[in-house]
Amino acid sequence: MEIQSNFSLKNYNTFGIEAKAKQFVAIHSVDELKTILEKYKNEKKFILGGGSNMLLTKDIDALVIHIDLKGKKIIKEDEDSVWVESQAGETWHDFVLYTIENNFGGLENMSLIPGNVGTTPVQNIGAYGTEIKDTFVSCEAININSQEIKTFINAECNFGYRESIFKNEVKDQYIITSVIYKLTKRNHKINTSYGDITAELTKNNITTPTLKEVSNAVIAIRQSKLPDPKELGNSGSFFKNPILLKSDFEKIHQKFPEMKYYEISATEVKVPAGWLIEQAGFKGKRFGDAGVHKNQALVLVNYGNATGQEILAVSRDVQKTVFETFGIHIEAEVNVI
Repeated sequence: MEIQSNFSLKNYNTFGIEAKAKQFVAIHSVDELKTILEKYKNEKKFILGGGSNMLLTKDIDALVIHIDLKGKKIIKEDEDSVWVESQAGETWHDFVLYTIENNFGGLENMSLIPGNVGTTPVQNIGAYGTEIKDTFVSCEAININSQEIKTFINAECNFGYRESIFKNEVKDQYIITSVIYKLTKRNHKINTSYGDITAELTKNNITTPTLKEVSNAVIAIRQSKLPDPKELGNSGSFFKNPILLKSDFEKIHQKFPEMKYYEISATEVKVPAGWLIEQAGFKGKRFGDAGVHKNQALVLVNYGNATGQEILAVSRDVQKTVFETFGIHIEAEVNVI
């Protein structure tokens, strides 16, 4: 393990923000992680995964521990299901492709989401009608202070919309080292309920799609709307879709009858944040090297040399204008550091 000082994090965050780490170390095993946590027990630490869900607005005055644990394996299986374990440092999309290649169903709708496996339970990531909580069995995590390993099962994780125990009750207390998912081997529950997927499949004359065909449709949709972080710095969706009480939504809807929405329960409605931002006039707008993507207003982008502070300023301007226009607060999904 090599500990480096004054280390550039530009290639370790998908926004491509230039920020320095006071110290930096990449971890390739749980034993290495335990050693580092013990050795630097009384010093400030910052845990870094794939760098896909954060906006760096300053240098990190701490030891940055990059979780680079690799490996995946089948834990057990029966006729219908398979339990697959992945180490936290595996790239999420590569892991999804691995499951599809083996005809394991459940993750195909979440193809091409940036980031690593270890952060998927933290955010309860989701796309096109599926979320991690649907297939998540458990994860192993190491206590940062005691170095004890704890297993968190699904019911303990308090999953919600882009929420989990790791963002709330035990925030900054644990590092996830591996995750187990339960996937289908047959009788796959193909979910094409979202209109974009249906349209993409119809365009390709597919009526009974395979896992691979659903994944390909999702990839095509995401590539048409979302920029590749390797080409244009971004962190995917910057904002959450706001969830409103129906009673509150109905008052707003009377003023804006064209507003799009989805009923998610008897009492709640989800409004697409991208639609709100676009209607507020931000889609495609650029402020120096920071801006809002031309194809998807949910995505903030770095055109080259934007600072984290400049992108943060754009996000706050978007939030302020959306609230002043619609009376709806949109919350950042990305962690601002």
